[in-house]
Amino acid sequence: MLDVLDREFCEIDTALGLRPQQRKLVRAAYRRLLHGGPPTDDVPLRADIRPVVRTLAEGELRKFVQRTADGLEIESVVVPMQRRGGQWKTLCVSSQIGCARACRFCETAQLGLLRDLTVAEIVGQVAAAQRDYGKVRNVVFMGMGEPLDNFDAVVKALRVLMDPAGLSFAGERLTISTVGRVDGIRRLARLGWRRLNLAVSLNAPNDEIRSRIMPHNRFEPMGELRAALLDYPLRNCQYFMIEYVLIPGVNDAHTHALELVEFLRPLKAVVNVIPYNPRTHSPWPAPTEESVVRFLNWLESAGQVCKRRLTKGRGQMAACGQLGNRELRTAARRAAAHPPTPAADEHGERAS
Repeated sequence: MLDVLDREFCEIDTALGLRPQQRKLVRAAYRRLLHGGPPTDDVPLRADIRPVVRTLAEGELRKFVQRTADGLEIESVVVPMQRRGGQWKTLCVSSQIGCARACRFCETAQLGLLRDLTVAEIVGQVAAAQRDYGKVRNVVFMGMGEPLDNFDAVVKALRVLMDPAGLSFAGERLTISTVGRVDGIRRLARLGWRRLNLAVSLNAPNDEIRSRIMPHNRFEPMGELRAALLDYPLRNCQYFMIEYVLIPGVNDAHTHALELVEFLRPLKAVVNVIPYNPRTHSPWPAPTEESVVRFLNWLESAGQVCKRRLTKGRGQMAACGQLGNRELRTAARRAAAHPPTPAADEHGERAS
């Protein structure tokens, strides 16, 4: 049976050699499985959605954890959204287990990179959410990992998500968030997906501060990042989302706001101010409400379009920058140091 989680329908069609009279039935099964529905005996398709082993709730927000075949965990968050009387769900998905980018304010970074997620593991988060929590309107790649470090799997997952025969997400309902991988941004631009949203985790007004809290900036400084963004093909109605985690005593001064506005002046950008959500053993507290409002006012007064990300899930380590189970790092190291002994076959000989 073919797993639908890492295949577009055209690949299913080719692999099964479907005749015209079969295509409608198989397409319906493909769509049903991607939405978390059950398989049927008459169609050789399955969805290998990894089991959900824990669910944490805060109000209507849900963080769910899936166990991988190798004993690691994938964390995803279903975030309830509301605006102008409308309500919907946004799903925050992970692209890696852990992360190699070592941002000092991020819980996931404390794990280091354990491994990339597969296409099926990425799409499987969406299928599990649709099955357990109902229709998801938006998918944001803002969970564990740097999406552009797992470029090929993330792009393939996007193709599956956008396939009109399956989940049929419009490009404007999907967002990739990056620390600023310049090569990845340029590769993404070459795909020509002009409706796909791009968010950049900037978090600093200058290279000195950014290199201190985001080591990746030492290799690709802000000037190179801005040059890549200036070359990125935005639509007339589209803006970059500039994510700015506000950390007390680090990047929250008036001069920082003015520097940030000046850096962004050539770009079509909206600054999304995110009050810092303390990681485990954090060297910084969360900012006060007064300091968040003050920083937003400074940006607006300087002419920068900005908004605030409401804090959701902090109490369950489900907020921005808080995903990741540190015990996985210890388990992964233990497994690497003591690999399983090859099983003996029925004649008592070791498998080679």
